[in-house]
Amino acid sequence: MSKINIKTTFEVANTIRPIYTGGSVSLDASGRFLVTCVGEDVLITDLKTGGQLAAIEGDGEVVTSLSITPTASHLAICSRSLSMRIYSLAQLDEPSLSIQPELLRTLKPHTSPVVTSAIDATGTLLATGSSDGSIKIWDIRRGFATHTFHGHGGVISALCFFEAAGSKGADEGKSKKYKRPFDNDDEGPSTAGFRLASGSEDGKIRVWDLHKRKSIASLDSHVSVVRSLSFSASENALLSASRDKTLIMWDAKTWKTRRIIPALESVEAAGFLSDESLCYTGGENGRLRIWDPNRGSEVTKDQEPGQEQEAVIACEYFANLSWVMTVHADQTLRLHSIEPLLSLKPGTKIEPLPIIRRISGNDDEVIDLACVGPDRSLVALATNTEYIRIVSTHHESTAESQAGEEQNYFGAEVAHLEGHEDIIICLDVDWSGHWLATGAKDNTARLWRIDPESSSFTCFATLTGHAESLGAIAFPRSPPPPSSPAYEDPLNHPPPFLFTGSQDRTLKRWDTSKLSASKGSSTPAPKALYTRKAHEKDINALDINHSSTLFASASQDRTAKIWSVEDGAVLGILRGHKRGVWSIRFAPQDTPIITSDSGTSTSRGIVATGSADKTIKLWSLADYSCLLTFEGHTNSVLKLLWLPPPRIDSANEDISSRGAVQVHPLVASAGADGLVKIWSPYSGEIETTLDNHEDRVWALATPFASSSDTKSTTTIADGPGFALISGGADSVITFWKDTTSASLSAAVNANSERIEQDQQLQNYIHAGAYREAITLALQLNHPGRLLSLFTAAMDASQIKDVEKSQQSLTGNPDIDAVLQSLGKENLYTLLLRVRDWNTNAKTAPVAQRILYALSKSYPPSTFIELASHRRAPPAGAAAGGRGKYKPQSMKEILDTLVAYTERHYKRIEELVDESYLVEWVLGEMDGGIGGMLDGENGMGQEHEQDVIMLGT
Repeated sequence: MSKINIKTTFEVANTIRPIYTGGSVSLDASGRFLVTCVGEDVLITDLKTGGQLAAIEGDGEVVTSLSITPTASHLAICSRSLSMRIYSLAQLDEPSLSIQPELLRTLKPHTSPVVTSAIDATGTLLATGSSDGSIKIWDIRRGFATHTFHGHGGVISALCFFEAAGSKGADEGKSKKYKRPFDNDDEGPSTAGFRLASGSEDGKIRVWDLHKRKSIASLDSHVSVVRSLSFSASENALLSASRDKTLIMWDAKTWKTRRIIPALESVEAAGFLSDESLCYTGGENGRLRIWDPNRGSEVTKDQEPGQEQEAVIACEYFANLSWVMTVHADQTLRLHSIEPLLSLKPGTKIEPLPIIRRISGNDDEVIDLACVGPDRSLVALATNTEYIRIVSTHHESTAESQAGEEQNYFGAEVAHLEGHEDIIICLDVDWSGHWLATGAKDNTARLWRIDPESSSFTCFATLTGHAESLGAIAFPRSPPPPSSPAYEDPLNHPPPFLFTGSQDRTLKRWDTSKLSASKGSSTPAPKALYTRKAHEKDINALDINHSSTLFASASQDRTAKIWSVEDGAVLGILRGHKRGVWSIRFAPQDTPIITSDSGTSTSRGIVATGSADKTIKLWSLADYSCLLTFEGHTNSVLKLLWLPPPRIDSANEDISSRGAVQVHPLVASAGADGLVKIWSPYSGEIETTLDNHEDRVWALATPFASSSDTKSTTTIADGPGFALISGGADSVITFWKDTTSASLSAAVNANSERIEQDQQLQNYIHAGAYREAITLALQLNHPGRLLSLFTAAMDASQIKDVEKSQQSLTGNPDIDAVLQSLGKENLYTLLLRVRDWNTNAKTAPVAQRILYALSKSYPPSTFIELASHRRAPPAGAAAGGRGKYKPQSMKEILDTLVAYTERHYKRIEELVDESYLVEWVLGEMDGGIGGMLDGENGMGQEHEQDVIMLGT
């Protein structure tokens, strides 16, 4: 078997992307399908599994309103481009649930942008409210406007369909499914009860009778924008909420004010709950509040107002749901359980509704991340906020559970670590995964205790002492001795120490060995064992070696330093970078020794640094000299990580042992160019480049505690299903899986198959089986062999059977049979080869015979079908890209064939013309010599013999 040279390969295993970046939100009645805006696009997300069901590309303008029908059958999207697109949503269950959106129609509903929209309970009617103060009602399925209402003096800010109490439609709706309005306009009573309530920015509310097509009430009590409207059939009342900090309950019979409730906050969303005797509100304080509108009192106890970015901007709720969804200004969504309301006694107060689930619509910039938990199945994210999000990487989900219930699906938020007062910059996890350290701009570090089994995520200690924000933090990398209590029970034994680095140019060692997990918060805050003035500028990164004897610091002052853990003494300074050093990492314990060209050895270890000068350097800890410099990034190198050797399956271990795959640790680097690169520290070459980000990549993490820790690697490698995680400023978190073994297997199989096919082709050629040989050569994409086969076959036919050769299109019946039975793929390939052969005068005759046979064997429709055909790249080629295989269109191929064929015919015509000249010259020569033989010129007989010889 020939040598196979396979480099390390990675593929995207999964991603966590933004699902909501602000704007309108819509939910179906089942509470499963969530429709949100991401930029100018629209996403449909499954709340049960967290998976993306569909993505609808925008029209280039911001989406102003979204509405999905209660049964999730249709979706209406309005944008600032003044267009409204209506989609039908087909649910596909195979192989997994997805939604296939189909654009039914595009309309221009108003002359100014649609600000709000609403769909009635039957999913039949869509109301749109414009910034010009007009309202239109549309038949969703048929696509035409049924009503147009004018009367508001400002922007329409709220809409609500309902049925008046006592109407036939409302009475029928209590016992059975709502009848679709306007299915039969002749039946007056069936539509008489349908109403639409609308609110505007001037504080006025109007109620429209859809059957009479006019306004039946004008409600004027609010003094600011009406943000929400809701109707209760049991109370026969309309609830309105406004930014004037009041709720008003209107009697739907007299349209008089029944009660005005002071909310003491600007209210953005409100609605009746399932029993219709209670209502909810959400507003600028960022808290969901429950009210008894008849009593005019709040049911939930007083809550501390949230920060400005926590303000509630919308709520989603349906009567059959067990939760209320709040949408917040920080682009997060929270699901609040209403179960405590089931046992509510009138006149009593309860605690605020518990949050059963948090959904981060947009993680903003991912500054740092780490895999936590004993099996590394959780990821801690620092996302440019003052809290840490813990998300799950499991793929488990219970289909029977409600969409709002806590589930352990991929990307689900498991915990929310709050405590810091400013943005968290850095984090690190210990060897066991039970302890997490974070450093923030509030000048403090915090130690967190992680216990996923009991869902306990608590702040264990707060480290104070730095004068400026923390930029680096590090735990010891190596586990304690196997027989020690800390190894057997790491949950109750915090790491013995940790280091922090700050913008105040100092680093501190904190002694945490005396902290006891059993005492909890009663333990005094740990003190810094020592503080060192480390650098001249900000400290960007810290790392501790595998033996916990050395630690390293990297700074914006262009240097990195190696320190003694014991006493904080400087052991070496690494100088050579031309700009600030962003990251530093010690090599794993089992890293093989590197000997540089100058004879420098790395017997004492290696450390890698990444800098804003776009380079990565490897340094020897023996003499602190630079061993290698990696150049490849086009912008700053922001993060480094050592990866364990690629995992090779047992089936490929024999090939691996022969040098096909490197078995040493690798270096992963993340850059501001949006790329992640994997390097070989021994060859100095890039193994592979990972590209799935559109902005700078700040964070890298691996689920492996350390490449030398066999306990963790064996367990973890089979768990999460990924080997590397990258997070960037584009709010994308990418999970990469190591596909080296799969690539090696594929290469081995492809190599074996190629050898077998080559041997088979040789056998066909040797046996003279031209038909089989040509078919196989086409499949293998061997142009040279294919040409020689056609040439030999056509020449052989002329020698063996002249009569059959003259009757054949190509001169060989076997060749004719092959050409007449080609599939589209092989026909396209052959046309490519004929085009190439036709450009050369030596091979043009063969090409012309094949082209003649193809034109006689296939109707023009066959070539018309190939006009839009794009062939897959041949083996060993990649489609697209510079210097790579680029598929040709049929028009380009035929144009080339025509051009060179015309040139060949012109050359042949010139040769024919020249042949006539030669024939004439020879004829003239024969005539002149004949005259001499007559002897008329007086030539003597003695010259006759010479003349005859000349003529011959």
